[in-house]
Amino acid sequence: MKNVIFLSVMLLMGFQAEAQMKIGHINSQVLLDTLQSRKDAMAALKQFEAEGVQELQEMNKAFESAYLRYQQNEKDWSPVIQKMEQEKLMKKQQALETRQVELEQQMQIYGQELNKPILDLVQTAVNNIAESKKLSYVLDETVTLYFKGGIDLTQEVMTELLKLEAALKTE
Repeated sequence: MKNVIFLSVMLLMGFQAEAQMKIGHINSQVLLDTLQSRKDAMAALKQFEAEGVQELQEMNKAFESAYLRYQQNEKDWSPVIQKMEQEKLMKKQQALETRQVELEQQMQIYGQELNKPILDLVQTAVNNIAESKKLSYVLDETVTLYFKGGIDLTQEVMTELLKLEAALKTE
């Protein structure tokens, strides 16, 4: 009998706790697409990428030119000169590959640097709205596999986000 009473009490407490839990959800992609600072960051990252691609294309063009020169003159060169030219080509190719890896890493770091203040701003807006509505959880629709119900906060968070962004610009 004690077990039945204990189980009943625990079930009632569980239902009460569940009834008090409020869940909201947002669409972070919609929020990010709304922000001018995000658009500016994406444009800056694209510009950085374009400059990197241009640099790699120039390096590749120099490599191809050196390789073509090697092919044209290979028969006329002595074995020692051929070996030296092959080493030069290998160094150019290695430099190209190394620079490509460096640029990829730099793009990732630069992207994180540009996105951090934006994501912090989104987090602040979500926190403000969640606290004002006394929510227990706020889920992101873009990474949640399934949800049903809850309060869609996207528009309210967007409004808060635009206010926060505007306040940052006036500072």
